[in-house]
Amino acid sequence: MKLGKKFLKVKVKPHAGEQSVEEQDGIYVVKLKSVPENNKANVELLKVLKKYFGFPVKIKSGFTSRNKVVEVD
Repeated sequence: MKLGKKFLKVKVKPHAGEQSVEEQDGIYVVKLKSVPENNKANVELLKVLKKYFGFPVKIKSGFTSRNKVVEVD
């Protein structure tokens, strides 16, 4: 049973040396190991969030920003 799409605000902290996901005041703060070059941090972000939520995730806005909106199916 599919419940529908959900949009979430995400703040990315690239090159953090660790991977983690925390919710702070309705915004998900995601620490990534990758550097924000050549789309590496975005690819890692999608993998980390898919593992965290257990559902596919897409970036809807903020492709070149640390502040993003992602869609969880």
